[in-house]
Amino acid sequence: MNNRRNFIKKAGLMAIAATSTRTGWSALSTNKGQTIPLSKKKITVDSQWDVIVAGGGPSGCAAAISAAREGAKTLLIEAMGQLGGMGTAGMVPAWCPFSDGEKIIYRGLAEKIFNESKKGVPHESKNKLDWVHINPEHLMTIYDRLVTDSGAKTLFFSRLAAVEMAANDVVDVLIVANKSGLTAFKAKVYIDATGDGDLAAWAGASFKRGDENGVVQSSTMCFSFANVDTYHYVNGPNLHTGNKNSPVHDAVASGNYPLIDKHFCNNLIGPDVVQFNAGHLVNVDSTDPWALSEAMMKGRQIAAQYLLAMQDVQPQTFGGAFLVKTGNLLGVRDSRRIEGDYTFTVDDWMQRKTFDDEIGRNCYYIDVHKEGHKSTHYKNGESHGIPYRCLTPKGLKNVLTVGRCISTDEESFGSLRVMPPCLVTGEASGMAAAHAIRQSKNDVHKIDVQFLRKRLREEGQYFL
Repeated sequence: MNNRRNFIKKAGLMAIAATSTRTGWSALSTNKGQTIPLSKKKITVDSQWDVIVAGGGPSGCAAAISAAREGAKTLLIEAMGQLGGMGTAGMVPAWCPFSDGEKIIYRGLAEKIFNESKKGVPHESKNKLDWVHINPEHLMTIYDRLVTDSGAKTLFFSRLAAVEMAANDVVDVLIVANKSGLTAFKAKVYIDATGDGDLAAWAGASFKRGDENGVVQSSTMCFSFANVDTYHYVNGPNLHTGNKNSPVHDAVASGNYPLIDKHFCNNLIGPDVVQFNAGHLVNVDSTDPWALSEAMMKGRQIAAQYLLAMQDVQPQTFGGAFLVKTGNLLGVRDSRRIEGDYTFTVDDWMQRKTFDDEIGRNCYYIDVHKEGHKSTHYKNGESHGIPYRCLTPKGLKNVLTVGRCISTDEESFGSLRVMPPCLVTGEASGMAAAHAIRQSKNDVHKIDVQFLRKRLREEGQYFL
């Protein structure tokens, strides 16, 4: 268990272990057996917080808002200089469906954020619930405002570097690196919204990654073109992969653009600006910084090739277009899934299962980005519950997981990984963290789940 006091980088390309103390980090041990002396400067301990959320994507923002709303003194730590994760820094161009085909499913904070975001795309119908376009700059300001108005504090450009344990099952502090150096942030309850499950994994939680062979879903670098001819874009052929007559099929078949493929989602996010969720980067290990670095650069090459391809096959629409932006974050679909008290399975999904401890509903189809995988959809009006127990890691008392690192199997993860259910799990976790402080001596496994459900309903969430 002493390894839980160490930051372990398991990627193989660079294995570095750093042992921290409250008085300073004495040395780094490299994979060549060398040691590098570090400063003896004491690490400042900031212990004023009730709840600390690591990661400012959709789930992290919802968690921070919810915890603060419940009266917890809350800190949101984010590695980038902006909130919103994949909907902002990652440039995902549209929300996955918010309805089950009959009614809105993701409510509470999710619905509020969704409705506010629609104001940034006034060309979209106010009543539209599915595949609504996202203006990333507008969405960013929504997260800024809602997190700030809740009373939660945000710390940008700050990255989780290590996790210190008080006991085998209790996280003591998070070691965070930023322009101040290293700081130890201490709270009563911690929420892992890192996407990759860094906090929980480094604290010693068990996890799975990818399929039985460790292969993960493909990632995507999103991007946008400006100076697109909107008239021809709107009135020309549907560019989406699902249209067998989409020009993207001709571009791929030509063999002139070897980096592109038929994955080609696109949305008009503003006048003459089209944003794309397109292309695949196969089996990228998002916990390996070397692999991430390579994928970011290759993703930008893919985006440039898509522009050339569209100028070739659809010149009226894209002849004068230029690549205006690529994502600051890689669109990672698959990474660690932290083992919780319950693991949601594809059988649960197929059975449209309802749970006594569910904290929301989900209706998104099973969308697994791997070669040869066929998607599976619900009928209109169908959905399943999301159990609270998927958010509570085994073996850790004061940690909750949210977003795409909750406890699922590989197949059902293809449904629960997207932004609407991430907002739902985020809101529930923030509320649960505040309740754990008051109810169960910070033990997230022992809260009154029915009271949690009552409070979620009062805030507008939907479940059975």
